[in-house]
Amino acid sequence: MRSRYRVYEPSATYFVTSTTIAWLPVFTSAIRCNILIESFEYCRAHKGLKIYGWVILDNHFHAVLSAPDLSQVLADFKRHTAQRILEQITKEPCDWLLNQFEYFRAKYKTESRHQFWQEGFHPQEIDSDEVMLQKLDYMHNNPVVRGLVAGPEHWRYSSAHEFLAGTDPVLRCDQWK
Repeated sequence: MRSRYRVYEPSATYFVTSTTIAWLPVFTSAIRCNILIESFEYCRAHKGLKIYGWVILDNHFHAVLSAPDLSQVLADFKRHTAQRILEQITKEPCDWLLNQFEYFRAKYKTESRHQFWQEGFHPQEIDSDEVMLQKLDYMHNNPVVRGLVAGPEHWRYSSAHEFLAGTDPVLRCDQWK
């Protein structure tokens, strides 16, 4: 049986979600969030990634993306960001969080002492303007629904800054279609 959460068209546009292992609150500082931002920028410049919308919350991110091989780009992105964020957490230090990444690591993942991301990225293909608007609305309102801000444009780590407030974005979005 086919899962609806797979990349069937490698270069199509997808709404994706990636979550930290055990939903651990990692993205609670600018320096950690900026690691994701810098990595998105790198993938845009070097791997053909297109970014149409995004939001980073404390334990996950959502994005609307496309790339010539989106699955590979996201696998590289997650591997790189996990390494960089674990290095950052080690510098801070934040031992309780490192211990959690070690505790929740899947036993078959023997190449690393820690597991940062949950497996997969839950892709949902965007096949119409209506679906695109629905996903952008969901993403941008995620911090509002969680009670973190009064309006989506107030969440710094979101493309809502660009779409709703018209301010300089933390991460610029590409034009869809």
